[in-house]
Amino acid sequence: MKTFSDMTPGRLAELIERFARLRVAVLGDFFLDKYLDVEPSLAEVSVETGKTAHQVAAVRHSPGAAGTIVSNLAALGAGAGAIHSIGYTGDDGESYELRKDLASLGCSLEHLHLVPERMTPTYLKPRDRGDPSLSGEHSRYDTKNRAPTPEHVQRRVVESLDALLPGLDAVIVLDQLEEEDCGVVTGRIVEALAERAERLPQTIFWVDSRRRIRRFRGVMIKCNQFEVAGWTDPRPGDFVPLDELMPALGKLRTANGAAVCVTRGGDGMIVTDPEPTIVPAASVDGPIDETGAGDSATAGAVLALAAGARLPEAALVGNLVASITIQQLATTGTARAEELPLRLELWRGQRREEGVA
Repeated sequence: MKTFSDMTPGRLAELIERFARLRVAVLGDFFLDKYLDVEPSLAEVSVETGKTAHQVAAVRHSPGAAGTIVSNLAALGAGAGAIHSIGYTGDDGESYELRKDLASLGCSLEHLHLVPERMTPTYLKPRDRGDPSLSGEHSRYDTKNRAPTPEHVQRRVVESLDALLPGLDAVIVLDQLEEEDCGVVTGRIVEALAERAERLPQTIFWVDSRRRIRRFRGVMIKCNQFEVAGWTDPRPGDFVPLDELMPALGKLRTANGAAVCVTRGGDGMIVTDPEPTIVPAASVDGPIDETGAGDSATAGAVLALAAGARLPEAALVGNLVASITIQQLATTGTARAEELPLRLELWRGQRREEGVA
């Protein structure tokens, strides 16, 4: 197995220059990331219950899950009006905030359907103001749909995909919900994606699924090392040894019938095509926040692929993007295209230190 060890600044610049001309749809579960910045010094005791009444000093929100991918596509320079959302929200306050945030990024909402009988998925994240570390986080509150997605909503999603496909360079799919068939990416959508990917081989189909990556076929899939190896309860700091990971990855590539990209945290990625290749990460110092790192890597990798990169090159761009977003604490980070050359310089220096570049 080889290691990808070099990309020139000129090659990166060539890929980035093409980002603005690309047309990408993001299909999947659009969440609202909503942060409540709590000021601990203002805490009160409830007269009625005797419990602590935490005082919210500020409220922040941004697109989450599939919306995180949109945020990074926009930050990386994908053309305004060339990013399309496919999915649905409820008809509630969270939907209003999410749609406003997506529109501000230049994302088309024409195919983000308004479905009154569904809730807008939301991650509500209280945290201590002024403490961006993990210790400042309170327990998170999740709002998700836990009943099956109605047939008429699934049909509209497929119709939206078909309406957009003739003009797209890439389709990114994010299956975020753990509850099967309760989000956007139901079994019906999985079948539709496989059929369209076979019919349109010139279009990039990239899929990330939190729980069900093995049910996809004929599309490029991104998953983490534990999903590939079948580890159901990894602990912080765990990693899958290569002698266990690679045979499992080979079986997954065969079953999928298309390329597989495996994320390995600080060790970067492994891609299967055109041959198994390790793509090292850019190592960074200091505290990190991995929230949304995988989604930001997806945005970078898919833009690079659509710009003409080979898969190992695209994985490196994804790694560079993620190395930037993880350094943004207490928020769902994004990376800008102009930040990538300096991060590539860091990565190349680390490869020279290892004696592989």
